[in-house]
Amino acid sequence: MELEKYSFGIGDRFGQQGEAQLKALLLAEETGTVIVPVWNKSHREHQIIGSSPEETLLEARSAVKSQQWMRPYYVDADHITLRTVDLYLAHANFFTLDVAEHIGSEVSASELQDFQDMASTYLGKLEIPGIPEPFFVTEDHLAGISGKFLGAVREAARIYRYIAGEKGANRFIAEISMDEVKEAQSPVELFFILMMLRHHDLPVQTIAPKFTGRFNKGVDYSGNVNRFRKEFEEDLLVIDFAVELFGLPSNLKLSVHSGSDKFSIYPVMGELIRKHNKGIHVKTAGTTWLEEVIGLAMSGGEGLQLAKDIYERAYARQEELCRPYAAVIDVDPDTLPEPEDVGRWDGQKFAATLRHIPGHPQYHPGFRQLIHVGYKVAAEMGRTYLEIVQKYDEVIGEQVTTNLFERHIQRLF
Repeated sequence: MELEKYSFGIGDRFGQQGEAQLKALLLAEETGTVIVPVWNKSHREHQIIGSSPEETLLEARSAVKSQQWMRPYYVDADHITLRTVDLYLAHANFFTLDVAEHIGSEVSASELQDFQDMASTYLGKLEIPGIPEPFFVTEDHLAGISGKFLGAVREAARIYRYIAGEKGANRFIAEISMDEVKEAQSPVELFFILMMLRHHDLPVQTIAPKFTGRFNKGVDYSGNVNRFRKEFEEDLLVIDFAVELFGLPSNLKLSVHSGSDKFSIYPVMGELIRKHNKGIHVKTAGTTWLEEVIGLAMSGGEGLQLAKDIYERAYARQEELCRPYAAVIDVDPDTLPEPEDVGRWDGQKFAATLRHIPGHPQYHPGFRQLIHVGYKVAAEMGRTYLEIVQKYDEVIGEQVTTNLFERHIQRLF
């Protein structure tokens, strides 16, 4: 199984917007850009919402049938570990192997020495085609990289081999994820991580490194765009070189997690993948839930009231809701509007405050991020939430499709 050049993770918290998201990809195809969908939903989301991997698969199948989607599609067991993978084996054909917690984990002295002996070929001047300045790798530098990442790659290989043993090696796509950590991986570190993948015979087709800057959920990139440009291009060139040097899958590409709404760097990413003729995988899961709430607000009446109720309850539970996402959100409680004030807003005001339009005078990134992590509140509403979403599905679907196509796909491609 080989992943296509361009793919989007089109996660959906409540399993209601598969058709609307697929419509955006069909619009992209009409403009000449083929993007395959990867329905993704993390184990944490399933636990919070009370959904199952089977439901994600059924949503994907239903949307594909309804929209007469004729190209491949995938269902991602997102951020799984060896502890959680069994739940997804029968329902997924894309597995994101999350080994961030194993970065820096202990490996034996002999294992470290074996890899360092093999990698010693690249000590000294390391020249990557296309990167003007060479890198310099010392023995201490190599030892530090080996000690930091070898255990994580070994764990990814364990998970991969387990899945392959259960499903068959050619029946799924594998991605390795190292993004949910504090420090970005340098191009040199990426080079040796890719060498470790070869060392462990791990044929991943996408890799999600940690980039510099903040990739907060549902809001724009925060960081130095020029620095990101340099780092992203160097990573593309490192992958090209490593694919040829180590015999990795020829379609290996970068994956951008928390990729939704990164409007300021989409043009940079788009320019560079075209320049180097590379693919990309972008995960856009959380933005769909936010458009769902926007659609509720725009529907007025009970839809607007439900959106206000979600905010009021999330506001009262900020610490609880934000804690699990501390590494990928920045919410200043002092800037958030009081629920009593929000209670007096009309639907347009609520939607404009939540909708991510850079520079719009009413847009409030803190308001947006709090609702982003507030999907737990909606989950606790159960059928009440779902029935109202289904009642206003036309308005909501329009928001979801427009957001994914106009603000994401068109900016990137």
